[in-house]
Amino acid sequence: MWGNQALVLDILGWAGAVLLLLPYALVSIRRVAGDSFGYQGLNMIGSILLMANTAYYGAYPSAFVNLVWLGIALYAIRRSSNKALQHRAQGAGG
Repeated sequence: MWGNQALVLDILGWAGAVLLLLPYALVSIRRVAGDSFGYQGLNMIGSILLMANTAYYGAYPSAFVNLVWLGIALYAIRRSSNKALQHRAQGAGG
C-alpha cells in the first residue's frame, strides 16, 4: 500500500477513538440528542476508522464490535430519516 501504513492506520485509529468518545460525551452532558444525525454520523465515521485500525492489527473482536456499532448508527439514521419523512408527509396532507 504505502510506506508508513502502520502509522497512517494508528492515526486513523486514534481519530476514530476521538470520534466515538466525543459524541458520547456530548450526549452524556446533554449537548446533543442521541438520535441526531450529527451524533450518529460521528459514530459511523469513528467506527469505520477504528474498524480499519483493529482489522489491520488482527484485533478481530474489536473490529466486529465496531462493525456492529456502525450497523446501529446506520439503523438509527435510517429510522430518524423515515420518521422525518412521515412527519413531513402528514404535515403536507393535513
